[in-house]
Amino acid sequence: MPRRRREENEMLRKTDFFIDGKWVAPVEPKELEVINPADEQPFAVISLGSAADVDKAVAAARRAFESWSVTSREQRLAALERLLAVYTARMQDMAKAISDEMGAPISLALEAQAASGAGHIKAFIRTLRDYAFEAPLDERNPQERIVHEPIGVCGLITPWNWPMNQVTLKVVPAIAAGCTVVLKPSEIAPISSIVFAEMMEEAGFPAGVFNMVNGDGPTVGEAMSRHPGIDMMSFTGSTRAGIAVAKASAETIKRVALELGGKSPNIVFADSDLEAAVARGVRHCFNNTGQSCNAPTRMLVERPVYDRAVGIAADVAATVKVGNPAEAGDHIGPLSSEMQFTKVQAMIEKGIKEGARLVAGGLGRPEGFNRGYFVRPTIFADVDNDMAIAREEIFGPVLAMIPFDTEDDAVAIANDTPYGLSAYVQSGDQAKAQRVARRLRAGMVQLNGTGRPAGSPFGGYKQSGLGREGGKWGLEDFLEVKAVSGWDEAAG
Repeated sequence: MPRRRREENEMLRKTDFFIDGKWVAPVEPKELEVINPADEQPFAVISLGSAADVDKAVAAARRAFESWSVTSREQRLAALERLLAVYTARMQDMAKAISDEMGAPISLALEAQAASGAGHIKAFIRTLRDYAFEAPLDERNPQERIVHEPIGVCGLITPWNWPMNQVTLKVVPAIAAGCTVVLKPSEIAPISSIVFAEMMEEAGFPAGVFNMVNGDGPTVGEAMSRHPGIDMMSFTGSTRAGIAVAKASAETIKRVALELGGKSPNIVFADSDLEAAVARGVRHCFNNTGQSCNAPTRMLVERPVYDRAVGIAADVAATVKVGNPAEAGDHIGPLSSEMQFTKVQAMIEKGIKEGARLVAGGLGRPEGFNRGYFVRPTIFADVDNDMAIAREEIFGPVLAMIPFDTEDDAVAIANDTPYGLSAYVQSGDQAKAQRVARRLRAGMVQLNGTGRPAGSPFGGYKQSGLGREGGKWGLEDFLEVKAVSGWDEAAG
């Protein structure tokens, strides 16, 4: 479908990068239009960077590290408090940017997407305030001092699906630890990170502590991962891209933190509150148009209540509205891009061909939409765990329902995946829920709809990544451990 170009004066032009405390033009201009997925029209223009831009950003970060790494806890806390004040004041601007660039409905963009950034800044302020950077090894070894120090210059690559959630989960703990950073946001959703860079500038961080270069993975991401001046890479995105970052980083023995994909199981036992459990699982899967790495995309249901659960899920799917992201409400918006739309359509078609039973949604746009990357909220029943729709991360509002017979059967199906990010258990028997939780090979397990508190570690097993984000674990990702023997406490 051809795009209708916006008038030139309606287009945002954000072609500069933020390097060494200033907005600077790219070394070699290479413009890219940013597409609003709701109408398939460009609404902004950025520039894609090059290895030369990365060199400039890394040089600035290395210079700044010398002084920022030895600032006091109090100085860093004060800077983060200023950032929180600026971020809070500009929350509406951030929500608008996120909604425009990746299609999140404006209510979700404000109340969840943008709000997550403020929440993470607050949580890391609390973590930094209480964290023990130095302590004796133990009471028996007071002369062995364990010191946690910033690792150095950190390259940060963030995705388009929860842009501020991921930017703040990386930038904030890195600078709280005393590191300096180079950020590359997704070129699909770069505008929110440009707003964030403006916030960092307004908050008064010293030049070079925070740098941002827009660009694509094969060029800027690759240059960052291979750069000898970057000490650590932290990446969130697909497993395929995470492998590329790890391989490129291996040449210089960088530390690598990866938050990757998921195919999270949601185990629903017959003794659960079935109506509530199934409805909660469907809505969670469809939240953010299914574009969340920890979405419960495989619903495993105990066979005695399986047919009833399928009926409940289909009824819930029929109530899920798809709508314009610019309008307030609890509807879901479009997928983020044409590429994502094409992928999700192909996976729905594959599920049909594999013989899964389509009970809601299906191919094509929802009724009333003839443009935009909108998809129909889709549920497949009678899915076998060997089917592609049960094994591959679809990243759209597509739920696969799978029956199981016993507790052991449920655990086996749940763990039969290359991923291990999240898992969910629904049961009226708390002892059983806890027993199953211990057996699941996942970094996070939520029981009976319980939420995750601020500061809880986010990350997974197997191909879902390396390391944890959030809380003290997120801070420690950016710290080196030094053991100093012969320490005399009396000397100060």
